[in-house]
Amino acid sequence: MGGNHTQTKFILLGITDSPYVQAPLFGLFLLIYIVTLVGNIGIMVLVWVVPSLHTPMYFFLTHFSFTDVCYSTVISPRMLADLLSKNKTISFAGCVMQFHSFAFFATAECHLLAVMAYDRHVAVCNPLLYVTVISSRVCRQLVASSYLAAFLSAIVYTSCTFGGSFCGPNQLDHFFCDVSPVLKLACSDTHSSEMVIFAFVAINGVSTSVIILLSYTCILRTVLRMRSAPSRSRAINTCTSHLVAVSLFYGTIFFTYLQPASSHSSLDKVTSIFYTVVTPMLNPFIYSLRNKEVKGALVKLLGRVLVSSQMQTGKKI
Repeated sequence: MGGNHTQTKFILLGITDSPYVQAPLFGLFLLIYIVTLVGNIGIMVLVWVVPSLHTPMYFFLTHFSFTDVCYSTVISPRMLADLLSKNKTISFAGCVMQFHSFAFFATAECHLLAVMAYDRHVAVCNPLLYVTVISSRVCRQLVASSYLAAFLSAIVYTSCTFGGSFCGPNQLDHFFCDVSPVLKLACSDTHSSEMVIFAFVAINGVSTSVIILLSYTCILRTVLRMRSAPSRSRAINTCTSHLVAVSLFYGTIFFTYLQPASSHSSLDKVTSIFYTVVTPMLNPFIYSLRNKEVKGALVKLLGRVLVSSQMQTGKKI
């Protein structure tokens, strides 16, 4: 990291220190994590096995679900273990790895949301050119560039967060290693690090949100020009799920990271729970419950599985 740190471990204070609340929270967050895994992995498997979903939109959705699974897994298992454990220490290296992984997958999700918005823009505004513009090669390039931008940004975030000296208190007032609580423990001046982190969060957040805003501005103009009500309804339905996911993710991310360090409070834990634990669980429901293609593919797949199991049962009898 380049810094002169003397701490070998941190102590995560967690969500709460009340033993009466920790057990119910463990049950709640365990259920949320299981639903997150089942929902997102279910979408990935569904897209892989159903040929009708082998389109660019669902290709991007599988990667979106993958990032949800990964960055939720970076946070939730550790948080669940700490809710039942008295020893809530995490090594310095472990803290660095947790933060870097979280920053990577969270930033990748920002870029994937922008890619998905561009995909919807081409599908609605230039449907005749969609197959040519959003080709398989372009899909792979867009996803690869999202991961590359996220990886480089995560290196910057991690270097700035852990690059100083840590020679004093080692209690992190959070349930995972995040920017603000880590920088509060630094012995060296963190102003320049905070400015660099703020700048990169702004660059990633603003650039992707501008792409999303411009895409949906063009989509809205196109939809308003449509004379057919069914066409307008179809166009709106393909975009609504994505807009809901964007609002949930960007709203909490911007609230948490685009504010001065002095403005951070205990409310940060609540917003952090929302975008690290709750939002990854909601995304599969947002995309499946409002998407007729996903629901139709799921019904067909379950039907095939049911018929196959009945045939195997009949053979055994």
